[in-house]
Amino acid sequence: MKEDGRSPVRVSPEGRAGRVGTVTGTETLGGTGAAAIRPDYPEPLWIQVVNLINHEIATGALRPGSRLPPERELCQQLAVSRVTLRKALTQLVADGVLSPSHGRGWYVAAAPPVGRDFPNSLESFTETATRMGLDASSRVLRSETRAATLDEAEELGVAPGTPLFHLDRVRLLDEVPIAVDVTRMPASFAPSLETADFATASFYQVLSDAGVEPLRADATIEAREAAGDIAEHLGLDAGRPVLVMRQVAVDRNEHPLFVSTITYAGERYRLRTHFARIP
Repeated sequence: MKEDGRSPVRVSPEGRAGRVGTVTGTETLGGTGAAAIRPDYPEPLWIQVVNLINHEIATGALRPGSRLPPERELCQQLAVSRVTLRKALTQLVADGVLSPSHGRGWYVAAAPPVGRDFPNSLESFTETATRMGLDASSRVLRSETRAATLDEAEELGVAPGTPLFHLDRVRLLDEVPIAVDVTRMPASFAPSLETADFATASFYQVLSDAGVEPLRADATIEAREAAGDIAEHLGLDAGRPVLVMRQVAVDRNEHPLFVSTITYAGERYRLRTHFARIP
């Protein structure tokens, strides 16, 4: 317990925070800081600060409306420079997580974004972009229906020759190419897919309008080198690292709805998740 009666937030070497007691007035952040902010990590220090503050808000260690410690104290707690701290705080304000008060400091927003850093919920590219305050768009490479091959039929649990809707897109955020998305789905599930303008339309929204709601998506992610066509679509040199995510979305009956292979530019995509030990 600190002399002023405020309890610190303890942060493990992995960056997980645990609350000790209660806090009143200005919140204490990050314990000693050295265990939470790691200069030897690949992420820049200011991003680590952003992640730490977001995590402590998400876990309730920092409460809506509470005031952060003064900047000098925060720099000491987190072992970062004032420039690094200011960059992180400015980003959190832009994200709607913090609110600055001239002459008084930094406050946790009254209604912080929910689930911003934990993309464990199934959401569309457009929904993710909206949550981040960015504009999503697409370049449609292919939008057509054709008969399922043997392999496609097997992975979707349909008969060979079943009409499948094929949608290939370059996904962009604020006009910057982020990923190439190749999706296949039985055309009978949502006939409106064939007439939708996927340059701006959300695939998930079109499905929802047709009464189709995915329950979850099972995904695998692996690193590869960008092939020539993928590199061209993403504005990369051939052979640059990309992350390839393959998703199989299922409905409430555990029946496959669609299969997507999404290739992300490695330097433009970061996956955040969390792990918990099962008792």
